[in-house]
Amino acid sequence: MKRLALLGVLATLVASALAFTASAPAAPPTTSSNLTVPITGTTTNALGQVVNFAGQFTLERFTTSGGGLAAVGTLTGTLTNTVTGVVQNVSQTVILPITNATGTCSILDLTLGPLDLDLLGLVVHLDQVHLTIDAQSGPGNLLGNLLCGIAGLLDTGASSNTLVTILNRLLSLL
Repeated sequence: MKRLALLGVLATLVASALAFTASAPAAPPTTSSNLTVPITGTTTNALGQVVNFAGQFTLERFTTSGGGLAAVGTLTGTLTNTVTGVVQNVSQTVILPITNATGTCSILDLTLGPLDLDLLGLVVHLDQVHLTIDAQSGPGNLLGNLLCGIAGLLDTGASSNTLVTILNRLLSLL
């Protein structure tokens, strides 16, 4: 389940980076992974022509870039110019900043035992209640983002380098 969530986040990241603003090739990966995400999309080339892309992104490792977290991997596939019909094979190492990761955070998990009330002759019986409230963070989820931010205030505040180390270790386990 966690692998599927990670795949979803990575698919979103790679799709948002389809403008091909790739950085210089990164250092060789420190972990090996078979985590591959299929990618299709449309972009515009420097001449203003529409270009279709079909391929995949293979995650190799995580790193820091510009003070934030980034995914490093290889983007491979084909570019097809819809105007000229020219097909070009692409294989390039890219660094994708992780900026819009979405997810849920637990806000409240409350279990109340059975409750019996006698309100001036009105008898109320309530069996056990289990209340769970989760916030969904991500673009456009204002309340979810706010509550997840507040819920995270007491976290340890790990640095980007610490997160990179943890994510690379998790990636090696996949």
